[in-house]
Amino acid sequence: MPLGEHALLERLRRLVRSPPPWVTLGIGDDAAILEPDRGTLTVVSTDALVEDVHFRRSWMRPRAIGHKALAVALSDLAAMGAAPRASLLSLAMPAGFPVEDFDELLEGFAELASASSAALVGGNIARSPGPLVLDVTVVGSVRRRRWLSRAGAHEGDELFVTGSLGAAAAGLAMLDSGIDPSGLDERERECIGRYERPEPRLRMGLAIGRNRAATAAIDLSDGLADGARQLAAASHCGVVVEAGGVPAHPGARAWAQRKGTDLLAMVLSGGEDYELLFAVNPRRRKSFEAAAKKGGKLAVTRIGRLAGEPGAWLERDGRLEPLAEGFSH
Repeated sequence: MPLGEHALLERLRRLVRSPPPWVTLGIGDDAAILEPDRGTLTVVSTDALVEDVHFRRSWMRPRAIGHKALAVALSDLAAMGAAPRASLLSLAMPAGFPVEDFDELLEGFAELASASSAALVGGNIARSPGPLVLDVTVVGSVRRRRWLSRAGAHEGDELFVTGSLGAAAAGLAMLDSGIDPSGLDERERECIGRYERPEPRLRMGLAIGRNRAATAAIDLSDGLADGARQLAAASHCGVVVEAGGVPAHPGARAWAQRKGTDLLAMVLSGGEDYELLFAVNPRRRKSFEAAAKKGGKLAVTRIGRLAGEPGAWLERDGRLEPLAEGFSH
């Protein structure tokens, strides 16, 4: 017999850990009540994952879907230099969605919520006439004058990116190809993990924001090219991405060689890496690098600069060419 909303909510309560003390009222009422974090500003963001648009259930286990739904929303907080405080999850589920999958999805969400201090405090459950839909809202806090935004960069600022790029796009291509993962090497299998379970760079965003080490920041949900364009446009600048400096993930490089595809195109336009892109005043470069060390064992790489003239360019072999577009929804 299908379970109704109230029965599912009871299952959800059993799966979610007790809320922190500043959650005055959590799951089960018409709204949650949170005590404000003294001396801070509230940062709110929302994101959605739609089946067969952002994921396929034939590819991904429910636990990974739950994790990813929260991770992509938390990445926005990381780009703002904000610390997570709470999350809300609205689920629209198709008829016949297995209760075991519901439990596993919630477990994946709840594990990341606990690990990132983004307590699940509410949401909604509804039936969908079509695909599975997860809509996530996250609430964070940041001290005044310690937040980051896409605007604020200036001509001459340098661009730095965290981690490496192209892994998620390569992982998606692997899943789409139907290849047996046992035939992949370890670096390539890591790409599938990066696609299914992205890691929001919260610690890095907090470290850079608290030290006021960057003039602007954005998370790379739709590719480096898209992020660089958006940051430059918000700051009323042009942008030059230096092809030789872009750090490609080793697994993405191996996959591109295996398939004979353009690695740089994958890195620039693939999307879903959820790394952070920072603009840094050259005079603050040492301060930025010192702050980045507080963000954990995560490399930061210089990959370009902001220009005075409008436009987006790729510098390759000493010549400028138009920068590729990022992923378009």
